[in-house]
Amino acid sequence: MSVYDIQQIQEILPHRYPFLLVDKIIELEPKVRIVGVKQITFNEQFFQGHFPGAPVMPGVLQIEALAQVGAILALREFEDRNSKIPFFSGIDNAKFRRPVVPGDTLTLEVVALRIGSKVFKMRGEAKVDGLITAEAEIMCIVGDRK
Repeated sequence: MSVYDIQQIQEILPHRYPFLLVDKIIELEPKVRIVGVKQITFNEQFFQGHFPGAPVMPGVLQIEALAQVGAILALREFEDRNSKIPFFSGIDNAKFRRPVVPGDTLTLEVVALRIGSKVFKMRGEAKVDGLITAEAEIMCIVGDRK
């Protein structure tokens, strides 16, 4: 069961294919914690070049997927979220633990560390089968779309 399906996610996030990296939100505790899922398929565009014959999801895209899930947690706090856009403002303590390959289900858990009026700091863990694949502290600034 989903808290948000892909259509609802697209109502919150400005990202679109091929850069939308979250398929559904399965858990949500407003202002505290959010869990999303990305199904990793062989059809992902990045697998064409990373790496032919040995496809691996780039670690930086795992961090981006965590940031997108975190952006959902942040943007849902704004009633006028359609006029807002989240900008990455920092990544700290990023670590990449194991490869993510086609067929994996990437679980993306993000916990709020600090929520301000426009600046958010969160900690994210990407996992496959309960094992951490990537982790980082991520920060974003929510600005106005122009």
